[in-house]
Amino acid sequence: MAVCLAKHGYEVTGIDPNTALIQKLSRGEAPFYEPNLGEYVKSATETGKLRATPNYESNSKADLTYIAVGTPSREDGSIDLGYVKEAAGMIGRSLRNASQHQLVVVKSTVLPGTARSLVKPTIEKESGKIGGKDFSVCSNPEFLREGRAIHDTELPDRIIIGSDQPSATERLETIYRAFHGGNLPTVIKTSFENAELIKYANNAFLATKVSFINSIAGIAERVPNADVKSIAQGIGLDDRIGPKFLNAGLGWGGSCFPKDLAALLHFSQTAGSDPELIRAVIDTNRRQAEKATEFAKQALGSFEGKRIAILGLSFKPETDDLRDAVSIPIINSLLKNGADVRAWDPRAMTEARRIFGDHIKYSADALDCLNQTDCCILVTEWPEFKNIRPETFAGKMRQPIVIDGRRVYDPVEFRKAGIRLQAIGLGPEP
Repeated sequence: MAVCLAKHGYEVTGIDPNTALIQKLSRGEAPFYEPNLGEYVKSATETGKLRATPNYESNSKADLTYIAVGTPSREDGSIDLGYVKEAAGMIGRSLRNASQHQLVVVKSTVLPGTARSLVKPTIEKESGKIGGKDFSVCSNPEFLREGRAIHDTELPDRIIIGSDQPSATERLETIYRAFHGGNLPTVIKTSFENAELIKYANNAFLATKVSFINSIAGIAERVPNADVKSIAQGIGLDDRIGPKFLNAGLGWGGSCFPKDLAALLHFSQTAGSDPELIRAVIDTNRRQAEKATEFAKQALGSFEGKRIAILGLSFKPETDDLRDAVSIPIINSLLKNGADVRAWDPRAMTEARRIFGDHIKYSADALDCLNQTDCCILVTEWPEFKNIRPETFAGKMRQPIVIDGRRVYDPVEFRKAGIRLQAIGLGPEP
């Protein structure tokens, strides 16, 4: 959000207590991998439109302030709003002597009631000012996809604005109207609570579609000649269903779905509701990652002394993010059962070394990862993995056993080439 605003000519200040992050941004370096982000950060800092500082008092001169802090999960699934409260407190303190009216926008994913009952009163308490008169608050959840975050910032499919003050809603809409120009999407103006719940409902529905097709995949795996890819195509043509998020695989991970569904489940139960479907979606996804090791064990008999190649570590392509990535439980299970694990990912090797240390071997590239292995598990569908030919697997591997966890390979082509292929949602050969 910061670099896209800067690109459009806004003066943007990023405030964070993490000095290492501030130093990186100040040098024009992106703190993580995201397509085009490095270029945007470099340009924004060179033009002076984006600067970074740990000094929250500089916020006193802002016209608009985004709260974009993390809301990490607790052990019981609830979210920790400590960073949100801390940010609101800093904003309040910065406004004590401010003369202009500031619009505070909550971008973080927060539970219903947070903007109204936590952010607004915290700013009032710390600033001594009156919400609605001296400052305004809006809830404005983001719907960015990792790997396409800049695209989704500049070309969102909708904008949700929640507030208890129509003038604040109109002010934020005016800013987005200028930012997006002729590409302004549909703007939904609603209450704080609806805006906050829309974000959770959105992610819960997408996760449900993935868990649903993975449940169907489990059935297809037991039916000769069945293939969940054909089934997904058939139901996806129904315009009431649609084809998106019907890609069967090893399940979802990342920073949003696991945390948001756990938080929604905990919040619902606290509010006196029992969302059985949400619980089933979470349980289905938790079991899905186990398919990779189950398939591999069926093929190998035992992991003891076996060399396993893992292609892909990040939770999805075009990111280096390993938060709740399915590669982690898969690798841990393989190690626990005596396997020799080697891995490769185009972007996530640094983070993988931090997580796994010297317990696994880190390959130089995908082909090096396959060399003299007994089984390959494709975990993340990076484009470069899709182009690996069956004869390459056969020539490089000690045993040509491939577990296609993301359905990127043609089972007929691979089996004809002598590859022992098992894939999510693919029925056995008759």
